[in-house]
Amino acid sequence: MIEIDWAGEAGRLRTAAESESDWNRTVATSLVRDSDKVAVDVGCGGGGMAKALAEALPAGTTVVAIDADPDVLDQARQHTAGAVRCELASMDDGAEPLRKAIDAPADLIWASASVHHAGDQQAAVDALASLLAPGGRLALAEGGLPARSLPWNLGVGEPGLELRLDLAQDRWFKVMRDSLPGSVPMPYGWTEALTRAGLSDVTTRSILSETPPPLSPDRLEHLVSAFRFRVDRLTAEPAEDGHSHGHGHGHLVPADGEWLSADDVAAWKQLLDPAGPHYLGHRTDLAVLSVRSVHLGHAPR
Repeated sequence: MIEIDWAGEAGRLRTAAESESDWNRTVATSLVRDSDKVAVDVGCGGGGMAKALAEALPAGTTVVAIDADPDVLDQARQHTAGAVRCELASMDDGAEPLRKAIDAPADLIWASASVHHAGDQQAAVDALASLLAPGGRLALAEGGLPARSLPWNLGVGEPGLELRLDLAQDRWFKVMRDSLPGSVPMPYGWTEALTRAGLSDVTTRSILSETPPPLSPDRLEHLVSAFRFRVDRLTAEPAEDGHSHGHGHGHLVPADGEWLSADDVAAWKQLLDPAGPHYLGHRTDLAVLSVRSVHLGHAPR
């Protein structure tokens, strides 16, 4: 089975919180209301959105960051530096632990790329919706379009390498979902899930983020690290117990072979080798283009 070692992921999530500060600030500003008294980030990761919400809301507003892993929560606590209250709780345990952690009906709940880690995603959405104050909003950041950063032809391997990485990751994601305890299929979209949870005025807003080339050294390093993480996850050697060595993820080989072809693995090794002539970190033509979707529903008044 595939298990994610969230303690091992804590540092990467903190880095993501720092690098995505502009995106978090833009989205937080669009979601908050001056009348909000309680805002919550569930599955807060490195605390990036929790910090952005605290900065966007009036002084005196309570912002709560919730995560199920203590090491991840510790990174969020450091990143938010006392601006938010950090609480340990899991969506997998239903609404009551979350309700206790928040300690008041929420005017705004944010959950980004966290509900898809719940075995029963609809039950998780239902639980989050039940925590809203009358007229409160639940915002789920899930899906969008695959990010694009690389030229189609890199001069290494077959063209379309980034597209094939996305396809392999999608297959990995299905196995990850199937591996979750109590995994339940959700054969419909996030707006339908919000509607089934009793929310109304359900909408989706997709936000485009673009950083053209040449990337700054820090942005380029972050991008290369992200590619390295994705490739490592798909090429980790399985241990005898079925778990991977050193990458924090269980490794299952799909029925038709490896996640990535041998030729693609060889190409990625060249592209991610700092000492090699094809290292991505030496290129000046890499960009960051992404479209992320936020699905919003409102509780009855």
